[in-house]
Amino acid sequence: MTDPEEVRLYRTVRLIRRFEERAIGLVRSGHIVGGIHPYLGQEGIAAGVCAALRADDVVAGTHRGHGHVLAKGADPARMLAELCGRENGLNRGRGGSMHAADFGVGVLGANAIVGASGAIMTGAVWAARRRGGDVVGVSFFGDGAVNEGMLLEAFNLAALWRVPVLFVCENNGYATTMPVDGAVAGTITGRAEAFGMPASVVDGQDPEAVRAVTAAAVARMRAGGGPELIEARTYRFDAHHTFEHAVRLDYRPPDEVARGRSRDPVEIAGARLSDADRAAVDAEVETTLDAAVEFALAGPEPDPADALAYLYASGLTARGGG
Repeated sequence: MTDPEEVRLYRTVRLIRRFEERAIGLVRSGHIVGGIHPYLGQEGIAAGVCAALRADDVVAGTHRGHGHVLAKGADPARMLAELCGRENGLNRGRGGSMHAADFGVGVLGANAIVGASGAIMTGAVWAARRRGGDVVGVSFFGDGAVNEGMLLEAFNLAALWRVPVLFVCENNGYATTMPVDGAVAGTITGRAEAFGMPASVVDGQDPEAVRAVTAAAVARMRAGGGPELIEARTYRFDAHHTFEHAVRLDYRPPDEVARGRSRDPVEIAGARLSDADRAAVDAEVETTLDAAVEFALAGPEPDPADALAYLYASGLTARGGG
């Protein structure tokens, strides 16, 4: 009998993988305009981290953020509708791929600004703690963000005020096309340690390893231990952005890509399930995503007359709006 926790973890990585593959198909068909940043290969990080969180914990992600949104519990159908720019999307089609949010499940948003999630999450969790309770937050960011001033400022403030934010660096080795060795002096964990934050490295391709190290960190933070950093080493299987499918950038050696793809988080998680359990999860995911595609494509497109609506939480309409 497969451990139910392993089944749930596998379902998350499989859902993210197949969601991204469906989304790439919708980019090619023109239903998703502008393309996406695929999360293929990095699914184990979002799945493992979010498996260790409570429902009321909060996360903020990156431009490559679909996995974070799905792993925290957002509806795949409404997420796919959001990518397609439909009114039945998570954010009425206004957020799209890089700004999808679902406050109902604790997703404060993907974010197109490199390193911005750290500042957003530090402020959000500080405010939540001021209101009482023991909420923990997670800021996802890539290796390309570790030299950004706003992220380092967030490290400083979180450490100084002991704000329980888990900073998760998804180190896939490249900031777009720039190898990490050509951009990062010292080490990623060393940046956290300079602010007095505990830091660890984990195999980001193994969802269970990520879940275990996250669970330990979250327990310490919830008990008052202050912020921590996890560097999850991973590999991006696909393009930085789907535009690469057309322009065919050549910046990763074929042998490197083959090595990176040889450790697939879907296969690593799936190998821990019985054949029957894995087949059942695969079938359920396909049924879910069939329905998601139908839901997304059936949704109405936003009315251009409402372009300035929903800009403010107060309901205030922007100048020039209806």
